[in-house]
Amino acid sequence: MIGRLLVALVSGVAAALCAVGLMATSAWLISRAALHPPVLHLMVAIVAVRAFGIGRGVLRYVERVTGHDGALRLLGVVRVRVFRRLERLAPAGLAGFRRGDLAARLVDDVESIVDLVVRVALPIAVAAVTGVASVLLIWALLPAAAIALAAAVLVAGVGVPVLQSMLVRRADARLAPLRGALAAGTVDLVQGLPDLIAYGAVDEALAALDRTDRELVGATRRSAGATGVSAAVTSLCTGLAVLAALVAGALAVRGGTLDGELLAVVVLTPLAVFEIVGAVPVAAQQWAAARAALRRLAEVAATRDPAPDPAVAVAGGRSFAALRVEGVSAAWVPGRPVVRDVSFTLEPGARVALVGPSGSGKSTIAALLVRWLDPCAGIVTLNGVDLRRWAGDDVRRIVGYLGDDAYLFDTTIEANLRIGRPDATAEELYSALDRARLGDWVRGLPQGLATGVGEHGVAVSGGQRRRLALARALLADFPVLVLDEPTEHLDEQTATALLRDLMAATSGRTVLLITHRPDAGQYVDSIMTLDGGEIHGNPALAGAAAVS
Repeated sequence: MIGRLLVALVSGVAAALCAVGLMATSAWLISRAALHPPVLHLMVAIVAVRAFGIGRGVLRYVERVTGHDGALRLLGVVRVRVFRRLERLAPAGLAGFRRGDLAARLVDDVESIVDLVVRVALPIAVAAVTGVASVLLIWALLPAAAIALAAAVLVAGVGVPVLQSMLVRRADARLAPLRGALAAGTVDLVQGLPDLIAYGAVDEALAALDRTDRELVGATRRSAGATGVSAAVTSLCTGLAVLAALVAGALAVRGGTLDGELLAVVVLTPLAVFEIVGAVPVAAQQWAAARAALRRLAEVAATRDPAPDPAVAVAGGRSFAALRVEGVSAAWVPGRPVVRDVSFTLEPGARVALVGPSGSGKSTIAALLVRWLDPCAGIVTLNGVDLRRWAGDDVRRIVGYLGDDAYLFDTTIEANLRIGRPDATAEELYSALDRARLGDWVRGLPQGLATGVGEHGVAVSGGQRRRLALARALLADFPVLVLDEPTEHLDEQTATALLRDLMAATSGRTVLLITHRPDAGQYVDSIMTLDGGEIHGNPALAGAAAVS
């Protein structure tokens, strides 16, 4: 990857020097040919023109291919690392981020890496080397013209980007955050539209989205305006450099210090130079926007991991002996505990319900058990070992989680199920579907397992979506399964049927059913109630809790 980028840099510099050499050699050849010398006197120049012309095209192709290849490889590496970081942080560490904004960071902001390499680093490096080489070439012919060219190059390549940055720094810095805010607002509007309609808040949401869009358009216009001014100043510098070279060259030819055929070289070479230097202001503007995107990625990288893996994790395995919570307090935001001094035990084969009102901390306890979150006080042990000594992935091979928002990807039923076990046979897939009470329904579909479920599972009903998620969890064969509000947002009849099927399908496993339904007792062996600051009903381990 680094080697490809270095090849791109060398090829880009060589292609730019070929462009300058082509202009200078062509100018000399035309001027010299006008004097009708013997053709043999022109052969070297003719060959050089051909070489520079062919070299410029070939080297430019090599620079584009290797530069984009290296940049895209770098993009792939960075995107994978950002995704893995988001995976490590989810869900507890991402509480301060919005879904649409995270998607914008993963897609748009990561793509700024390509801009940094292809549209910032390479053009600036090529322009710097080419500018210096061209000034030295003109200096060898006419120092006065070289001074004028150097001044014009400094103005266009340094002064204009600095001035442009001062004028639109704020606008360029806001582009990436505004794109993220627009993406987040759009996602929130689309996904929350039924609730917004129910509460009559659609107009307010649309107005907020429109304000964000207008701010983004305004920032883009200011940035584009600065680009136009930069292009105008660069064109002015080009014209002044050519004019200064013409005046100085004419005086030098008249004074006999410069050969007449070299006048065209001195005058026309700046045209080729500024074709390359003119990319610097655009590159500087891209850098301003990319820098804001990189800051947003740095925010993700700097976010505290709520459950970091230990340097040396205990040996995993999939056996289960006991899951014990002793005097645990936990907080999603440091310093603001949600549960305090919680204690209970899950033994093999136990089927326990954790019942309590919404907001009482039930989902926080679920997050502790699957190690999405570490306690700020107390200890959670799995098979007698502190959960903080386990790698998170090893914990989640034993303790599975099934929530009310189990995600279905926009693909087939089979592909969604194979997330639980990629190597499952068709018989095993249908067996899991049968236990989730979906087997007959899938067999009756024209495409069977190849039926698409739509984005977020919109092509199936809410109950079917939960049962597909259950079948996926059954395929994963977790010894312990945490069911977090599995009947949320379902009508009473569907919820009752689903809960009954869930408990039947998970027979023989350790199950913690987290729910606010008061009738959960008929499906489990014991109930823990999270209410009034105490947990009751788990004789395996005496304990009390204060929950806020």
